[in-house]
Amino acid sequence: MSKQVAIKKGDTVEVIAGNDKGATGTVIEVITSKDRVVVEGVAMQKKHQKPTQENQDGGIVDREGTIHISNVRLAK
Repeated sequence: MSKQVAIKKGDTVEVIAGNDKGATGTVIEVITSKDRVVVEGVAMQKKHQKPTQENQDGGIVDREGTIHISNVRLAK
């Protein structure tokens, strides 16, 4: 049985709690099993990347982390 969520991929949302409170962005991914969303430009994390054939340089890469779905609302 899947959960019903009002927020879908592609929606514009506003963060209402946490370190990024007041930020707005587009939903990239919704993880219904964990009640979390990935929002573009919000909850940025640093990932240390080893050099690979695709990414010859490696280094530190910024990427979006997840935030709980209760901390966002649809933007007006």
